[in-house]
Amino acid sequence: MLTEVAIKRAEPREKPYKMADAGGLFLYVAPSGLKSFRMKFRFGNQEKLLTFGPYPTVKLAEARERRDEARRLIRENIDPSGARARKEEEKRLAEIEAAKQLTFEQAARAWHDLQKGRWAPVHAEDVITSLERDIFPALGRFPLTEVDTPMVLRALRKVEERGAIETARRLRQRISGIYAMYVSEGVVSADPAATVVKALKPLPKKGRQPAITDVPGAREVLIAAEASGASPITKLASRFLALTQARPGMVRGAEWVEIEGIDWDDRLAGPPLAIWRVPAARMKLILDLKDEESFEHTIPLSWQAIDVLRAVRRLTSRNRLIFPGQRHSHKPLSENAIGYLYNRVGFHGRHVPHGWRSSFSTTMNGLATKHKRVGDAEVIELMLAHVPENKVKAAYDRAGHMERRRELTQEWADLLMEGMVGANDLIGEPRR
Repeated sequence: MLTEVAIKRAEPREKPYKMADAGGLFLYVAPSGLKSFRMKFRFGNQEKLLTFGPYPTVKLAEARERRDEARRLIRENIDPSGARARKEEEKRLAEIEAAKQLTFEQAARAWHDLQKGRWAPVHAEDVITSLERDIFPALGRFPLTEVDTPMVLRALRKVEERGAIETARRLRQRISGIYAMYVSEGVVSADPAATVVKALKPLPKKGRQPAITDVPGAREVLIAAEASGASPITKLASRFLALTQARPGMVRGAEWVEIEGIDWDDRLAGPPLAIWRVPAARMKLILDLKDEESFEHTIPLSWQAIDVLRAVRRLTSRNRLIFPGQRHSHKPLSENAIGYLYNRVGFHGRHVPHGWRSSFSTTMNGLATKHKRVGDAEVIELMLAHVPENKVKAAYDRAGHMERRRELTQEWADLLMEGMVGANDLIGEPRR
């Protein structure tokens, strides 16, 4: 019988050797000094060998317990050398059976939890919010294994019916992503969303985003939107978007820590020197610059934009996000909130949230031509965060021309906001 003392004293030799215990268990000592517990046994008229692990990771008492378990399996006519693999397979099959009982919503949330670590927070929230809004009401309660292609198509048709063609296609991709995970795990055998793509409406041809580019017409968009029954945060986000030449995704994901240069306690401060500094990571995501160096984008703020921030601060100052969604304060405003607002007040197909960039560009480039402002065209491109072909020059200029950028921002704001009410009016309290 082996003892711990004998095992510790066992020295390596020129050739490997064994130290016997009982019941087929022995200690194997290699020339390298490695010691491991093994068991020799016969099963089906064949001599076989089990390895229980190296000493001292596996102690003598544990090795004996494993030997006794192996001998019990042999008495039950079970080959202990394959028992572990069978147990693992049984466990895997049990997990698959359990997964087959998941509803589509449970499965989708598990997929989202697994994926969200590699996504930016704003995108992760967009994904789950879109599923909660458009897919879970139709498919969420059904078992994952019972959702079929016609069911997926019916759910996506409802999204198409409200004109959200691109959203329907993104949702199909997300459903396919969910099923890809469970197909690979053996829970389901096919992706019911795979062939739906051929039945969806085609995307409209790429072109300029619909935009009203004359100042009076653009102002009418804001007037109509702000007279609607939309939430104050959506109205304020719409106005801030119009004033900053930003992309909608930049505004939706804007955080209070990105705003610099505003004394929130002094409403009578002098000329605005405030800026909105959009971090490089968010710019890279928004622009989808897979092959570009990421860069932060600095946006000078007009006093009208500061007025919006002061107003919305009364509503969201305790939040991380400046413009959170209505349902959850930790999630950004819905990616469709402002667009749906413009559609509801009569501008469907005429002006979209992204269109404010064209409104700004057309107006300010027109003024530059009219007044022969040499160099303004280049500055306007920088303000729009377009990526020039000369990347070295771009890296130098993105933070440059700040004084002229601030002047153009203020000129645009003065034109657009002429005669408009103050931002506090949008939350029900007139400005003092």
